[in-house]
Amino acid sequence: MNIDNFYDVLGVKENATQDEIKKQYRKLAKENHPDAGGKEETFKKISQAYDVLGDENKRRDYDQRKNNPFGGGNDLNDMFNSMFNRSQQRPVHVSNITVNIGVLNSYKGGKQSLTYRRQNKCEPCNGTGGDRVSCRTCNGSGIVMKQFGNGMFVQVIQTACETCSGKGFNFTNKCYVCNGNTSVTEIKTLDISLPHGVDNGQFLRLSGMGDYKNNVFGDLIVRIDLKPENGFDKVNNNLVYNAFMTLEDLQLGTITVPHPDGNLSLKLPKDFDSSVPLRVKLKGFKMETVGDLIVNQYIKFNRD
Repeated sequence: MNIDNFYDVLGVKENATQDEIKKQYRKLAKENHPDAGGKEETFKKISQAYDVLGDENKRRDYDQRKNNPFGGGNDLNDMFNSMFNRSQQRPVHVSNITVNIGVLNSYKGGKQSLTYRRQNKCEPCNGTGGDRVSCRTCNGSGIVMKQFGNGMFVQVIQTACETCSGKGFNFTNKCYVCNGNTSVTEIKTLDISLPHGVDNGQFLRLSGMGDYKNNVFGDLIVRIDLKPENGFDKVNNNLVYNAFMTLEDLQLGTITVPHPDGNLSLKLPKDFDSSVPLRVKLKGFKMETVGDLIVNQYIKFNRD
């Protein structure tokens, strides 16, 4: 069986740093997101690879298993199960939503209320879908091993059980609420924590907050869609403000910028030129490289 190498999926070297892995993940996730025309299966592989490689502990365990796939064990059954992936564990499924975030919320960070639609476990049947019995053909595993050939040339192939369609069971009486789907639609509201400077196209992964499927809640992938807010915008690490000034402002020679850290009073230059923005050092987003506050100057007045 071909098992994806997580390093190959992300396109990074095995000695890549966490920053390099994170940067590459963001690039690939943005390019392959279903909302941007990407394939959902490719996006899932990228998310699964980053979920492991983006966590130092999971990455260390993954490297050990990759370099020693049998884990140093001597049990032939363990080797056989490892070779043909007979483990009952299934990869975590993901759900995707896009959330509009204002520039000021990105600057302030902290809690953000999120409301979305998801599949929740059906309560009347406790997520079972109804009364069911274990499949006798596959003994509840959902898979069967088929052997071809004989003698020294034997090929063993793992396939989904045809009797139960790979589920491992068959219904004797479906739930009257979910009709055997095990889940029902709900409107979920939760608070998420926004990191300072979260940008357009970035993704947040919320464990266990996705759809209920295969007896577990999957993860929720939140795509950030950054929007201008109250005259503010974000360009790289710079906080940009569009200031509309009156003739009175020009005569006074100062303007007030409602900066999220507190109002700033800026003195206008003597040689006023509205085509040249004002720049206040280190008043932008406080990332690895601190950005500036850039003030675009616009004149607005009534000629009467």
